[in-house]
Amino acid sequence: MKRLIFCLIITFSSVNLHPQSPQKMSYQSVVRNTSGVLVTNHSVGIRISILHGSSSGAVVYQETYSPDPQTNANGLVSIEIGGGIAITGIFSAIDWESGPYFLKTETDPSGSTNYTIVGISQLLSV
Repeated sequence: MKRLIFCLIITFSSVNLHPQSPQKMSYQSVVRNTSGVLVTNHSVGIRISILHGSSSGAVVYQETYSPDPQTNANGLVSIEIGGGIAITGIFSAIDWESGPYFLKTETDPSGSTNYTIVGISQLLSV
């Protein structure tokens, strides 16, 4: 009778994984004017800021868009944060690990730079 001997060799290797910083982020919003009416099929002015530390923190990145994004028939506007015209900072250079970070959106429903709608929310990972 022959014996079969199996030898299991397990090797462990160390792999350092580094999360990749986003180069762009998708953003969508429904735009309403100051009377609460949907702004449909219209160019809107948008300025995006990334704030560090708190909702009133320092601006580490800010951008606008040209041409202005346009809402659809439902008042929805879609942009890629990091794909606009940088005013302050470099999006790909944001040190996301040193957060928290907050997203400040400013919108002008008339398509100019008189930003009358302002929102701030914390950016959270998923």
